[in-house]
Amino acid sequence: MGLLQRVHGGALPSPPALPFERRLEIGQQEKRALAIAALPLVESARTLVLDGGTTAVELASRLPSSWEGTVVTNAPPVAAALAGHPGAGVVVVGGRLLKAEQVTVGPVAVDAFRAVHADVCVLGVCALDPLVGATAVDGEEAHVKRAMVGCSRKVVVLATRDKLHTSYPWVVAGLEEIDDLVTDGPKDLTNAFAVAGVNVVAV
Repeated sequence: MGLLQRVHGGALPSPPALPFERRLEIGQQEKRALAIAALPLVESARTLVLDGGTTAVELASRLPSSWEGTVVTNAPPVAAALAGHPGAGVVVVGGRLLKAEQVTVGPVAVDAFRAVHADVCVLGVCALDPLVGATAVDGEEAHVKRAMVGCSRKVVVLATRDKLHTSYPWVVAGLEEIDDLVTDGPKDLTNAFAVAGVNVVAV
């Protein structure tokens, strides 16, 4: 049920899911560093899928003014962060709003992403485990995230160290579907992802 994570010799509780407003206040410096490190991975994209989450908002706000392309997102805060960008077209995907996560979910959102052919998807994950892959707290949100992954040629995951080697009930993507992991996790936490073939960008 995602309440525990398996470790050698026992189990540890999975991290609690916090509302969006609370997450904005946590780890600001780390999220800023992740966003800056992710910029070279997305700058050549002309169609960019940006997932929800506080780190994605940080990335959106740091897209250089010279960048020209279209951002497709189901996160109103991400769209708002791009409202003043001179070169970015912004497509906001509709659906039912998950208020705590500040993203839209449901069939409308899934169908919208299935109609997109994106160069890069920047995925925010609740947890990332070497065996399970990327997982989410909410089943509907995971379904939308899977559509994001499916419509994109390249998938970049942003994850602070606290999300590594943890898992939730709803699978978003296996490691074979993830191209790049941008993280502030130390090598002992990231080595398993590198061994699995994920390009780890250490911050």
